[in-house]
Order: sequence, then structure tokens, then C-alpha cells
Amino acid sequence: MATGSGSIAQIHELVNDESHEERLKRILTEQLLSEWSSIQDDQELIVDISIACVGEWQIRKRPKRDRRWKPETWARKESDWNNERMDAYEKWEALKDSRLDDVESMLSPYNVEILKNWDNADFKAVELPDSFTLRIRINGRGLRDFVLNYAWVWEVAEPDDIETPQQTARDLQSLAAALTVNPPPDNAPIVCVIDSGIQESHLYLEPAIRKGDSHCFIDGVSATDVADYVKPSGHGTRVAGAVLYGETVPRSGVIDLTYWIQNARVLNKHCRMPISMLPAAVIRDVVTRFNRGKTPTRIFNHSINSVLACRTRHMSAWATEIDQLCHDRDILVVQSVGNIRYSHPSPNIGIEEHLAAGRTYPEYLSQPIARIANPAQSLQALSVGSVAYESVVAGGWQSLASQASEPSAFSRSGHGIWGTIKPEVVEYGGDYLVDGSTPPRVNFPTVGASAYPVLLSSTMHGQPAVGQDEVGTSFTAPKVARIAAELAKLMPNASCLLYRALIVQSAKWPAWADPLPKSGQVNVIRRLGYGIPNLSRATQNSQSRATLTTLADQFIGAKQCHVYQIPIPPELRRPGTDYDIRIDVTLSYSATPRRTRRSSRGYLAVWMDWISSKTGESADAFLHRALDTEDDSDRDCSRELPWVVHPMTQHGLTGVKRDAGTLQKDWATVKSNALPENLSIAVRGHQGWSRDPDETATYAIAVTFEIVGQEIAIYEPLRTAVLDLQSVVEAEAEAEV
Repeated sequence: MATGSGSIAQIHELVNDESHEERLKRILTEQLLSEWSSIQDDQELIVDISIACVGEWQIRKRPKRDRRWKPETWARKESDWNNERMDAYEKWEALKDSRLDDVESMLSPYNVEILKNWDNADFKAVELPDSFTLRIRINGRGLRDFVLNYAWVWEVAEPDDIETPQQTARDLQSLAAALTVNPPPDNAPIVCVIDSGIQESHLYLEPAIRKGDSHCFIDGVSATDVADYVKPSGHGTRVAGAVLYGETVPRSGVIDLTYWIQNARVLNKHCRMPISMLPAAVIRDVVTRFNRGKTPTRIFNHSINSVLACRTRHMSAWATEIDQLCHDRDILVVQSVGNIRYSHPSPNIGIEEHLAAGRTYPEYLSQPIARIANPAQSLQALSVGSVAYESVVAGGWQSLASQASEPSAFSRSGHGIWGTIKPEVVEYGGDYLVDGSTPPRVNFPTVGASAYPVLLSSTMHGQPAVGQDEVGTSFTAPKVARIAAELAKLMPNASCLLYRALIVQSAKWPAWADPLPKSGQVNVIRRLGYGIPNLSRATQNSQSRATLTTLADQFIGAKQCHVYQIPIPPELRRPGTDYDIRIDVTLSYSATPRRTRRSSRGYLAVWMDWISSKTGESADAFLHRALDTEDDSDRDCSRELPWVVHPMTQHGLTGVKRDAGTLQKDWATVKSNALPENLSIAVRGHQGWSRDPDETATYAIAVTFEIVGQEIAIYEPLRTAVLDLQSVVEAEAEAEV
């Protein structure tokens, strides 16, 4: 910017008769000049405009002291100069105020926002500034009027210290030129995003949106008003992006999308459900609308929670509705567990208040107030928490997590209602940062971007198409919904109970959690559930990992037992071998709920559990034990596999109930030479609230054998053994008939 006292006055004397083109070349920067003709009337811009402000007065040079002057003479001359200088500045300020009034009057019809106002010189300087500068937010029409018609504007430039809407638009244009986004196949799985709406024209999303299905469920709002109005970057838009892209958003090349997105708008521009709407009724309406027709939607992402911890006495109407819909319609609701705010007054206090009260991270996550938020306690919903990417130190801020995959500072924890394991799984959702002040401040400042997930952003309000400036469990749930969609693509006819089982079956704790003592692992399962799921483990076998499942839904009544026998081939349990084999078992079931009950066993018409055979236990002895369900508390556990959670809390994790929920996972690591000849799993039905002998529960079960830390072939030997056993059983059944 120009300095000095006379340069701008000289310019105005020379250019009184200049043309519009000459004026634009003189005032605009090269970038703005090149785009001038294409700026739209309603286009938003942020620019710095410099206004000439030179009067007909000057500040004379400061007098130099003559050695012959008396002190009082020098003091008088210096005082006179200071008074003249102050008078000149007062006149300059009056001129500046007058021109500022002119500017504001001229720009008032255009809804201009003045973001910053500064002089182009220090008030202590001995020369008057020749201009002042305003940073304004303005539309294209207002900018054209101002540049062409206000005589005292001498420069219009774009700020280089902030991201401007016009630069964001240029970046979006360049991104669009570098990307080709293709729609999914017609028969691709569908994920319904129940949220704040979606920016359906978004570069990354538009090809995957089933626009004909989009619907707004907000009272008093048009059913076709499905845009995402949440400022600044949207919410549903980001959730939809996480379903389609997961952790990686490409910036160039060809993208072949693999899932469809349906847009169910239930939140307003404040990202809230209007108080007139009953959440239970809303989710029922959404599911009823989309889970119908020839291709009914079965996967729903629900990143919506109450701001309070869930109750633990009765199941809420909201959560019960989810349970009923999942059981009746064979759908999967992937549900966020909710966030703890970085700061909030009592009683629903935030993290700053926890720290100020002496509750450190992650201990405050065990407080009742940090419990998962309604409706994440739903027994059928797959509830998802959050873990941090890494430990970040930047600009005086530090992430609360000290290493990767620790629980995010904001992620709500279990246990769920009636001691259920919630969340069941976690995904990467970022972390809050804390500064060194006293008391400490907590936030997610821009300097900590590497601690936040890469997400799509709505561009409706001038934001870039892709950002890294938000955190939360809202963005972990869709990453799990993405795995469910991949399972639906591979197994379109399988039940959602199996999808849910395989997602949980694929989950593992991070490496830092396994060596912890049992007392530490109790907190791990409360905060991380069964761990972080993995797309590859959920959808594929490998030479060193084999998963066996029930392909079709299984039905079981009260006081019934289904036994599954898995033969362990001799080559896997050969004497002399001592590699570790991890065995995972996950039971996923549903039954008719009844909200008035006050325990998991009373809440469901039929409740279920599973047990495994002991080493050296015969099939008959195991079956007899499985059927004897009256009292399991005193049974001998010396020959059982070393299950981590264990059905009996005195042998597993204190206070953790494996059989409390409808997702029951456990895992054990054993030496290969200690494996039994057969592993049997008994799935048992128990009487809940129903006395109807025909009432049943529906279930799927998955069992995985995996070599730990080595590439040893296990898949083919295990597959061959299972097929051989199956042929023997079928032959025996045929002979009996």
C-alpha cells in the first residue's frame, strides 16, 4: 500500500478523465481484474478497499533544538509543534469519518459487512496517513457500483491472510476440473442419512444422491426442502460424505461410487429437531417411508442424540422404537453415542468444567454425566464412539489423547442401560485440544487440524468442498455404516443381524489396550467397546484368518438350545507347535421389546446367551451343561478357553456382563497345541417377558479363527474339516430317515 502525504492527491489530479477500463486497471489487483467481467451479482466476496484520505494540510517537520535557546523557549516550540500535529490529526480523523460515512451510505443497499477497519499508518507517526483500509464482505453488484462510482477508492485487493469466498470458489472450480465422480451401479446398496439434510449438488455427493427419494420430515417445512442449512459447513452433508468416502477423500482422478445415499432431513438449520417433533415418531416415519418397495432401504445412519446422558432405569421411547423397527423390519441403525461439549455450565458440564474440578482425561469419561446419550442405549442400534488419530502439539495447544486410538476427549462412554456394553465399536473422529492456561481452555482450534478427520463440507456458505476443521461421533457412525453397506454389496440377501455381527466380529482393541491388567481393560471396554472395526476383516477371509457364520436367520424360543460344532483339523493343533490362535465369537440377535420392563431380560420377549465347550469335554457332556441353565455361577472354569469378557464376571472383567445386550462378543487367545479337537458353541434361548411358547428370537452368529502375528495357512484346513463334518452329519441324518 502507498505511503506518504501527497501521492494519492497527485493520482486524482491526473486521472479525472480516465475511462472505466483505465480506472479498473489502476484500482484492481491482477486477479480481480481478470475475473471482473465474470463476477456474478449475488457472488459473495471479501476484499480490502483502500480509501484516499489526504487533506490540504500537512505536519511540518519537527523543530530541531538550537543550543542558544533557553529551556523554556525549546519547551514552547515543541509544545506548539505537538499542538499543530494533534490539530492535523484531528482534521484527518474528521475527513476519515466523513469518507467512512460516505462509504457506508453508498454500500448500505448491498448489505455489506465491514469486517475490519484500520489506518495505513501509526498514530504516533510524524506524517499523516494517506489512506485508510476497510475489509468488507460484499456481493458482486455492490463491488462493481463502488469501484466504478466512488471517487476516493484507490485500491481493491484480496486479503492474503484469510480464506476468501472467491478463492474458495476458484479452488472448487479447479477441483471440479480435476475430478470425475461416477454414480454407483443401479443395484448398489442404499444408506439413508437421517440428519440435517444434504447439499445434494455437492461435487462429491451429487452422483450418489437418490434425489427422487429425498424428503423433509420437519413440521411446517416443505417436504422438498432437503438442503443442509447448518452453518458454516453443514452436518448431514459431512455425514453423507463419510459414508461414501470414509477416511480418504481423493482430490483428483476418477471416483466410482459404490453406494447410494438417501436424504431424510429431520434437523433444522441449528442442527436441532424442533421441539414439536417426537423423535420416536420421526424415526418411525423415516424408516416406514424408506424401508418399502422393491428395494427397501435397510441401513440407516442416525448421527443424532440427546444432549444428556441416557437414563438407566427404563428404555426411552426413542430407543425402544429403534429396537422395534430393527426387529420387525430387519434393518440396521448405526447410531452415534453423542458428544461431551468442550465447555458447558452445570448440570450438563463440559470438558473444561471437568478439568477445572480436578477430573483428568480420560478419568472423567467414567462419570455418569459422560454416559452415552439417548438413543444410543438402544439394544438393537449399533452404537459408535470415537477415538483420536494421534497426539498433536501445535501453537500452544495439545490434544488430550496422548497416543493414537485412545478415546476421543468428547466421546461418551458406557456402560449402557442395564449394564450393556456400549458403545459396541469406535471409529476415528478426532480429538479436542487443551491449552496451557489456568484453568485450561478446551476447543478444536485450526492449528490442530491434523487431529481432526478429513470431511466433506457444504459449500452453500462459502466453505471449501473438503475440510479438516470439525470433530465428533457424528462422523464415526457413518464410517461404520460404510462397512455395513459393503457387506450388503457382497451379501445382499443376508440379514442385518449378520451385518451387525460381522462388523463387531471384525473389531479389535488397539495395541496399547491388550497388555493392560483386567482393571484397566474394564475401562477400555467401557470407552471403546469391542474396538475398531475393519473393512477387510469384516468382508474377507484370508489364509491366516477364517470366519464361519450362519448364512440365514436362525430362530430360537425360550428353553431351546442350538449347538454348533467346529472341528479343529489335526495340522492346526499338532504337538510341538506353539503359535497363538485368537478365537472370536459374536452373537447378534433381536426379539420383541416391551418398554415398561426394567431389565434386559424382562425387556425382550426372549433373551439369549452363548457358551462354549471346555477342553476335553465330550459332545454329550457339553449339551447337558448347555441345557442346564438354572445356575452357571459355580461351574468349573479350569478347562474353559481364556475368554476376555467371560460369561461369569468373577472370571472375566469385573462389572462387565457379556450377555446383557443383543450383541455378545468374546475372544480368547490360545496356543495352537492346546486347541481342542472340536470347539462347540451353544446358543441358548431364555424366557423374557413373553409367556407365549411360540415366541422366538432371531439371531446370527460368527466364529473366527486367526493366527496371531504370523502368516500360517489356516483357512483351507479349517474349511475342509468343516465340509467333511457337514457331509458326515448329512449322511447320518439320511441313514436315520
